[in-house]
Amino acid sequence: MQQPPSDQISEAWRRHRPYLINLGYQILGDVGDAEDVAQEAFLRLSRTEPDEIDDVRGWLTVVTSRLCLDQVRSARARYERPTDTGQQALIDESPRADPADRVTLDDEVRAALLEVLRRLSPGERVAFVLHDVFGVPFDTIADTVGRPVGTCRQLARRARAKFTGAQPKLIDVASSEHQLVTEKFITACANGDIAALTAVLDPTVWGVGTVLADPAPPPQVNHGPHNVATNLLRYLGPGATLVTGPAGQPTVLAFADGRLFAAIVLTIRGALITKIEAVADPSAR
Repeated sequence: MQQPPSDQISEAWRRHRPYLINLGYQILGDVGDAEDVAQEAFLRLSRTEPDEIDDVRGWLTVVTSRLCLDQVRSARARYERPTDTGQQALIDESPRADPADRVTLDDEVRAALLEVLRRLSPGERVAFVLHDVFGVPFDTIADTVGRPVGTCRQLARRARAKFTGAQPKLIDVASSEHQLVTEKFITACANGDIAALTAVLDPTVWGVGTVLADPAPPPQVNHGPHNVATNLLRYLGPGATLVTGPAGQPTVLAFADGRLFAAIVLTIRGALITKIEAVADPSAR
C-alpha cells in the first residue's frame, strides 16, 4: 500500500501503523487481517479533518478495535482449530528433525495464538487485549465495544479467568514497561530506524540467531548495540511485519508476505533490551 499523501497522516503512518497491526493481530490472530484493518483505519483517518482529532493514536486505536470487533462478530475471520502444540516448540525444536515431520514456525505460533483466542467471546477478546496487553483505559474500551465501563471490566475479568487452565507461556502478559520497550523495538524495526533501535538496546546487549535448517549452520552471535541492530535490520529487511507473541509474550514475530519467518525473544531489564534470541525459518521467506 502506498503511503498516504498528507504530511500529518504520513507521520501518523510511520509512528502508529506498527502498533495498530500488532493490536489487530492480538485480537484477530491473523497478520493479513491485522494489516487490512490497520489500512482501513488510516483510510478513515485520511477522510477526516486534522483539527477534528485531538489524539490521533487514541482515535486510531478505537477505530481499529471496532473494525476488529466487527470482523470477529461477523465471523469473517475463519480460524483453524488449534492443535496441542505451543510456541515453545520454536525454541526447542531440533533442526535435525525430519522435514516431513517438522511443523513450520507459522503453524506453531498460529496454533498457540488460536488456543488463547478460542477461549474468549468477541467482547472478552477486545476488552482483554486492549486493557491487559496495551493498557487502554476502560472508558475508551467502553466506547469501542458499545458497553458500560463496568461491563467492560467484567469482560476483561472473565477473559483472565478463562486463561487459568491455559499453558503458562501463553498467558504471561507483559508488564507495562516491557510492553513499551517492545513497541519501541517493533516501530524502530518496521521503519528501519537504526538510531531508534539502538536507543532501546542496553550497552551490553548481545544477540544470537539460530536457523532451522538441515544441516544447521552455527548460531550467529553479535555484541553491542550497533552490531546487534545492524545485523537485525539487515536480516529483517524492508517489508517485514512485526507483532508481539500471543497475549503479550516478550516475543516478537516477523512475517513476510503473510508468512512467519522468525521469532525473536527479548530479555528486558531496566527499560532496555539486554539480549535478543532469534529463531528463523529461511524456507518461509
